[in-house]
Amino acid sequence: MSELLEELLAKPVGPTVPARQTDPEKDFTRQIEVKGDAADVTVRAETFEQTETAATDVLKGQGLDPAEWTVTGFRSSEWTMANGDTGVSTRFSFARRASVTEGVRPLIDELLAAINDTPINILQVLPDTDGEEYTFVVALGDMQFGKIDGDGVEGTLERTIECLNKASELLVEYRMRFKIRHVHIAWLGDHIEGFVSQGGANTWRTQLTLNEQIRLTRRVMLHALLLFAPLCERLTMAAVPGNHGEAVRFMGKGVTRYDDSHDTESLIAVKDAADLNPERFGHVEFFVPDTDELTVVVECSGTVVAHAHGHQFRPGKHFEWWKGQAFGRASAMHQADVLLAGHLHHEFIEADGPRTFIQVPSMESESTWFRHSKGAEGAPGLIVAVTKDGRVPVKEVVTQ
Repeated sequence: MSELLEELLAKPVGPTVPARQTDPEKDFTRQIEVKGDAADVTVRAETFEQTETAATDVLKGQGLDPAEWTVTGFRSSEWTMANGDTGVSTRFSFARRASVTEGVRPLIDELLAAINDTPINILQVLPDTDGEEYTFVVALGDMQFGKIDGDGVEGTLERTIECLNKASELLVEYRMRFKIRHVHIAWLGDHIEGFVSQGGANTWRTQLTLNEQIRLTRRVMLHALLLFAPLCERLTMAAVPGNHGEAVRFMGKGVTRYDDSHDTESLIAVKDAADLNPERFGHVEFFVPDTDELTVVVECSGTVVAHAHGHQFRPGKHFEWWKGQAFGRASAMHQADVLLAGHLHHEFIEADGPRTFIQVPSMESESTWFRHSKGAEGAPGLIVAVTKDGRVPVKEVVTQ
């Protein structure tokens, strides 16, 4: 980057102020911070029940009526008191009840902390089973982080992390039947709700900013990387663009390249981070579509796995679309044995001769619009599969 460009893009970022060093035995035993309709109260006591009562007393001490506030979350930890006994320090998050009834905006810091605090268990990998090598596939999509529908951002995040963790446990079980050294994770698009869908009509029902949605997606992808990297000799991760993840639309139309997507850029950011530690992640490969493309293929133990979000073809017309793509000599789709897709939010698996189509459920709990129009509720989850040489002998839905 030229010096001129750096100068023009420079921002007046404030200096870093070092945190004040506190002494738990001498400093605060209670603290409150109020911002509009939200309040954070931190208190210390011998038991959790005492901290809860003390937090309410802090509100009263500031002239706030506890009846007008409700607890929206808390984080508790232990600390050592002066006499050597263990005490409890708890941070309570409050919101005014009027705001809660209107729908409280998720606290992005707590959502991110939920990911960061999730333990990465290095599972014991059993000795290789004899025989041919297989690939373990984890396919998921349609988190649509930021969306208010169903159990909201918090529910979708918790479900995604839990399902990824369960998938890692299933890997250990399947290694008792198959010789698995390669794990492939397919990110099938619409990981954010975005603000471009329906010409921006979804804006009111989207609780997070665009950057917050992207940040959650990136952190979830990073969690998957840290979770599966120690469990295999080769880890591949692929992402394709979804319609909600499109970076730019004008008057309802895309105005940049087809590969210009927050869904794929999130994985590219994770790749950049992994490249900083080749000793730890040298066996990990990342794949996104080529310039102006929407699909990507990855070789998995002799099986060519194709990825598409699913908005390119009409419901039930996946094989017709696949055949059309395969007709083009320049397309890698004519070599594909398996097509993974999302978009339609429900599980659907179909075979046509030697080829298999796998449509994953959404990770969000429901589309409220679809429930109102069709009556159907969501059945969220992800799909794991075992494959080799075009065959997919195992396909399993993982739910919360």
